[in-house]
Amino acid sequence: MNPIPGCGGGGWTLVMKIDGNKNDFNYSSSYWTNKAVYKIQDGLEGLTEKQTKLASYWNTPFRKICLGMKVNNQTRWIALDYAASSLYNVIGEGSFKSTSAGKEAWKSLITGSALQENCNREGFNIKVASESEDFATYVHVRIGVVANNENDCVSCDSCIGFGTSAGCHNERRMTTCGNMGICNELNNKNTPAFGFILVQ
Repeated sequence: MNPIPGCGGGGWTLVMKIDGNKNDFNYSSSYWTNKAVYKIQDGLEGLTEKQTKLASYWNTPFRKICLGMKVNNQTRWIALDYAASSLYNVIGEGSFKSTSAGKEAWKSLITGSALQENCNREGFNIKVASESEDFATYVHVRIGVVANNENDCVSCDSCIGFGTSAGCHNERRMTTCGNMGICNELNNKNTPAFGFILVQ
């Protein structure tokens, strides 16, 4: 695949394309934890806006990941240095693994994005939840970053990422890729994106 702005030279292999307005790739989807493909033909088209999951999810070793989000016909990209035998081996068994791109890099994926000030935990398989007698919130992210207004990572309620799920009391956000704020001062922040995941 040709060079991608923000990710450097060519040689990228497409792994997944995710429509943030659809529920096929939410955090709990079995596509993150299995070796099943999803609409191969739509993946062979390249960087079109059609969802896909290719066999490259489990059979392609890499040293870099290229992540893109398209909102309002603008696609922005970041690259992560991360080495693994496959993305399936990073995500499939569910444990958290950290990355170090930095909060501003994640925010740069979407113009006008917003995150709270604290926590800023980033990586793979981020799963945070807080529950009390009168309050419950959760944010789950397969690849991305979560943030909090409080100075901890227990009750995070904003995120930017891929494979996302979030809830607050009885509200459930169906956005599966993009930027969300829920149960907080960013409660109106809900920006679905069309996401691209490539490896090299």
